[in-house]
Amino acid sequence: MPPVTLQTPIQFNDRMPDQVDVVVIGGGVAGVCTAWFLNEAGVSVFVCEKGRVAGEQSSRNWGWVRQQGRDEAELPIMMDSIHHWDTLNRELGKDIGFERHGTLYIAESEKELERLEGWIEIAEQHQLDSRMLSAREIDDLVQGNAGNWCGGVFTPGDGHAEAFTAVPAIARRLQEKGVGIRENCAARVLDLTAGSVTGVHTEKGLIRASSVVLAAGAWSTVFLRNMGIRLPQLVVRSTVGRTQQGENFFSGNAADSHFAFRHRQDGGYTIAPGGVNEHFISFDSFRFFRQFQPVLRRSARDVQLRFGPDLLKRLMPRKPWSENEVSPFESERVLDPAAADDGIRRMRKGLERHLPPLANVPFEECWAGMIDVTPDVVPVMDEVDEYPGLYVSTGFSGHGFGIGPGAGETMADMVLGRPARHDLHRFRFSRFSDGSAMEPGPGL
Repeated sequence: MPPVTLQTPIQFNDRMPDQVDVVVIGGGVAGVCTAWFLNEAGVSVFVCEKGRVAGEQSSRNWGWVRQQGRDEAELPIMMDSIHHWDTLNRELGKDIGFERHGTLYIAESEKELERLEGWIEIAEQHQLDSRMLSAREIDDLVQGNAGNWCGGVFTPGDGHAEAFTAVPAIARRLQEKGVGIRENCAARVLDLTAGSVTGVHTEKGLIRASSVVLAAGAWSTVFLRNMGIRLPQLVVRSTVGRTQQGENFFSGNAADSHFAFRHRQDGGYTIAPGGVNEHFISFDSFRFFRQFQPVLRRSARDVQLRFGPDLLKRLMPRKPWSENEVSPFESERVLDPAAADDGIRRMRKGLERHLPPLANVPFEECWAGMIDVTPDVVPVMDEVDEYPGLYVSTGFSGHGFGIGPGAGETMADMVLGRPARHDLHRFRFSRFSDGSAMEPGPGL
């Protein structure tokens, strides 16, 4: 089964309600999981998805559900999230495909190993089961590797799930519980009264609601800009592939500085190249350049700037639209970029150099996704002060699949006015406008 695309048949076409308590804009992991926890609290909720549920990064990611290597502010939410994955797996079964076989970061040099050691102190503070491994221990853990690694750090309690199927499975169970979800239903603009949210104008009509959660991933900045709200967020293309069924030499997630791999439920491996995150220059590249400078300096080796096709179109600012006009979300229902040829070459080279068991196993398919990235590489999870009732959950910077259930619970608590379970200061919307220095967390 491939990632969800616009060619995937519509699965969710529920009747449009006149009114609900909460409208969620976006049918990715953040939006669907927010709806899940709102429903558990007895709140009426409707999910609007412009294209397909999990049609973008939520079905195109690596499938990792990891605590290891997280920004420390994210870690408590991620620790909650991994337990939610356990619960979802028990309730929904094989479509979730959640398994705990650990996350392994591997070093090829002593310098890289020294950098990885910094994680152990954070892990100990949070009572995680992370530990350093020697080269021999890695050889025992990853059977048949070429012996090029000198050590690493391993967190056995981490896991992975099946990205192609997990979020649609959660959405189907939500439908069974009475939550409305509709694909091909773009949210155009908010309905406002005296500056407060009173609903959403969609391409199918108005839904009245006292709260709206914007969980639109790479499209969140576009939606907010039309309201005059500035959210510095850029998108990068990330290439991924999956092999045909091969030898099961390691059941968890693993990555070195060149490529990443994890075992799949179908017996193959999901593979991703290092250093092939590509940003295509656009109007927003210049708008947000100053705030992105720290992360671009730090990640210069891992983020490549591209001109690509349609450069002139991308350099033009989008014209504003109203509730009666076709929005950009209807013009491009699903971001479905082609895989990067360089990324495919790097994946194959990484397998040949490090993993002889996969060196000659063909790729079943390769694809790409567009990752929504903030200047500090951590998400926004907050209410927008200027518009009471508007909540934003976006910018997960390539880390959103694993943390999705925890982020959904966090946003549901926020909408319901419950006390926050964890310190959310790092994720406030105002950090981009209050003069705060951007302090990038772990890279993409």
